[in-house]
Amino acid sequence: MKKNFLKTCILGLVFTALSLGALAQGPGSPPPPPPDPSGGGSNGPVGGGAPIAEGMTFLMLLAAGYGIKKYNQNSNQTNKQDDAF
Repeated sequence: MKKNFLKTCILGLVFTALSLGALAQGPGSPPPPPPDPSGGGSNGPVGGGAPIAEGMTFLMLLAAGYGIKKYNQNSNQTNKQDDAF
């Protein structure tokens, strides 16, 4: 019992010493600044004027379709259960 405890403690100390060695390094240099978001002189919007409204409409249509599908599945299951009795 005492040997297992001693081996576990030594193993824990070895892993702790190895992990502390990795933390002893100093921070690196900061990253370079990001490129100009306006695309070279014109004051366009950030993101390049990506159309968001069409994507939101598509997302809403998909969500409505999924909701209708789940509603139909649940109503069909309850109808089948009611018919079984």
